[in-house]
Amino acid sequence: MTSNIPANLTAPIFTFDVTSGGAFENENRVIILAHGLDAGSLDAGNLAICNSSMDARILAGAGSMLESMFQVARLNAPTQEIWIARVADTGTAEQRTITIGAVPASGGQGILQIAGESVSVQINAGDTANAVAAALAAAINGYYNRLNKMSLPFTATVATNVVTITARHKGAYATGLDLFVPVLDTVNAFDGLLTVATSVPGAGVPSVANVLAAMNDDPFEMIVSAFGDTANLTLLDAFLNTTSGRWSYAKQLYGHAFYPATDTSSNLVTKALGKDSWHLTMIPRFSAGGNAEPDYLWVSGFVARIAPWMGGGANGDVSRNQTGLVVQGISAPRDRNYWMDYPTRDAMLKNSVSTWSIDRSGNVQIDKIITQQQTTNGAPDTTFRDIQKIYQLTYALKKFRADLAAQHANKAIADDNPDNLDSIVTVKDIKATLFHSYQQMSGVLENASAALANMVVTRDSDNANRVNVSLPLDFVNPLDIFAGLATAYSQFANAA
Repeated sequence: MTSNIPANLTAPIFTFDVTSGGAFENENRVIILAHGLDAGSLDAGNLAICNSSMDARILAGAGSMLESMFQVARLNAPTQEIWIARVADTGTAEQRTITIGAVPASGGQGILQIAGESVSVQINAGDTANAVAAALAAAINGYYNRLNKMSLPFTATVATNVVTITARHKGAYATGLDLFVPVLDTVNAFDGLLTVATSVPGAGVPSVANVLAAMNDDPFEMIVSAFGDTANLTLLDAFLNTTSGRWSYAKQLYGHAFYPATDTSSNLVTKALGKDSWHLTMIPRFSAGGNAEPDYLWVSGFVARIAPWMGGGANGDVSRNQTGLVVQGISAPRDRNYWMDYPTRDAMLKNSVSTWSIDRSGNVQIDKIITQQQTTNGAPDTTFRDIQKIYQLTYALKKFRADLAAQHANKAIADDNPDNLDSIVTVKDIKATLFHSYQQMSGVLENASAALANMVVTRDSDNANRVNVSLPLDFVNPLDIFAGLATAYSQFANAA
């Protein structure tokens, strides 16, 4: 080990230098990029760690996009390290009108679902439309779900029998916010009573550029963007590229970006195929079918649900098949015709679109999450298709680097070391360290002996201070498909 104690001391001393023997621990940070409110303490373009629901409310503001995405993420990953980054909004805030019609004389309970949250209004016998409108506006403004910590993405004002709701943020995103009068076990008094119209469409698309810049050289392995437009996807892809981005040799910060998309199946495929990149993952939904929660909550929930496994390199969690993991805080499309069946999922996965399914209890569950890689140098390539591969590679590279630094930092390089000096390292020493590290990652890498046989470690012929390494990695694979043949017999020929 390297010591700070000089070799040429003369005065008597009995001393020890102290250094670390190396103890690698993997990091897997999630960061959410979305809108916050001026009522929050986090300024636009900045980021902060967010540990609790109260932190989210203080930092991003009640009912903000950031707060709601954090709440869903925390439901799915109770102990995950999560950061939030506030993206400035731009454009026009959407406004919709809810006109109250002829109120049932006997009154009743009215339920209006807004972005998946049920707003309840008790209508008394004889209440006027004006009174119901005032009560509905008050219920919207005062809504807070104590169980999931959610507020609503709209604020409300009222004039006579018309409630006007305004999105909390500017932007076209708000056109996807859902309003729905559900069917109840009893009569829903709002059924046929409400007329909803968009008076001011939301307009404007923000840019994540400033928050990406604010991330500096801090590691963020899982980047969740609420915005999946082409311009922002281009920014995210460039931010992570292997030439000068976070995956480049000069930075070695790694990371991967996830974003939502809601559209027709053909448009989802077109969008995914338009970005041939293993740095991006789409979490899709169909535009028809009745989606309660906004799609930015879907991407937040999906990523948080797999985040603990993606950081689990030492125990092999990172390599697991993820099929059947239930995503908390989101609900299935109301129309079962828009639930992904097997042919749909198979076709989507062949075209760079991640997939989900609905279980018998109506829960949304992960089917398979993939990147958008389609080719390498123009040739078809699925090496980086599975999301597991991205985080297996991240873990392996981090561990190799940590072990090399612990064993060989601040050393001199020589062809051999006959006196076994601690200050000297050889290519054989480096190769031994790499092989030992490889063997320690049995939940991530396999076939260590074959890897050793093909591993090449040499001193550079033009620069004697440099060591070149060719390091083949054979990754463990998720068990996605079990294909068996069951043969039926009336009776086995050798049965006793």
